Amino acid sequence: MSIIPAFIVRFYHKTASPPFFYNLSNKLLPWFTGIFLILLGYGLYAGLYLAPTDYQQGDSYRIIYVHVPAAWMSLFIYVVMAVAGAISLIWRMKIADVVLISSAPIGASFTFIALVTGSLWGKPMWGTWWVWDARLTSELILLFLYLGVISLYGAIEDKRTASKAVAILALVGVVNIPIIHYSVQWWNTLHQGPTVTKMDKPSIHLDMLIPLLVMATAFKFYYAIAMLQVARVEILIREQNTQWVKKLVENK
Repeated sequence: MSIIPAFIVRFYHKTASPPFFYNLSNKLLPWFTGIFLILLGYGLYAGLYLAPTDYQQGDSYRIIYVHVPAAWMSLFIYVVMAVAGAISLIWRMKIADVVLISSAPIGASFTFIALVTGSLWGKPMWGTWWVWDARLTSELILLFLYLGVISLYGAIEDKRTASKAVAILALVGVVNIPIIHYSVQWWNTLHQGPTVTKMDKPSIHLDMLIPLLVMATAFKFYYAIAMLQVARVEILIREQNTQWVKKLVENK
């Protein structure tokens, strides 16, 4: 019984090592990129061509294959940042700091995409580009939280202090995530209610659902690729005076 915890502890300490994380990311990136391209290609083809036309919205509903996964990712990435912030504050793990700050621009991008595509979808459905309902307003607040993390980290010169500050901000801001998720159930809004995450069964045709889930998975792999790329640069900047980085530069 003690073998599994010991293995987890060893892997945790290895992952916390910047050289190990850098080398691991170097091995993972080609695989992640290949999987992402395959999933993205199939998801777009199935969503734009194979999925049937919606009987109410026509072909305009197909924007969901970008809008919905982007919205999901905006929440998912912020939760990752909050978890990384907690790890950073409790165990002072350097890689957690790197993951947090590297994720913020990507999360902000997904949130912006979700808001823009939502507006494009809302115009023909609601007759307006924007309404100040609970879902849209809380999603906009999420974008400001992402931008706040980025700005706060850049404004503080001492990066140790900056990492602690953004970790606290990420943890405080995570209260907005359940508000976004449950807003359409708690308040009367124009925004469509849940169709995929319903407890009984999704109220969306299987031929429409599969491409949506494939696109959501593709977006997760894209996040992993982008985060690892940014994290690798951040690690090299932070560790530039260490021996392993100097050897890495010499070998190149």
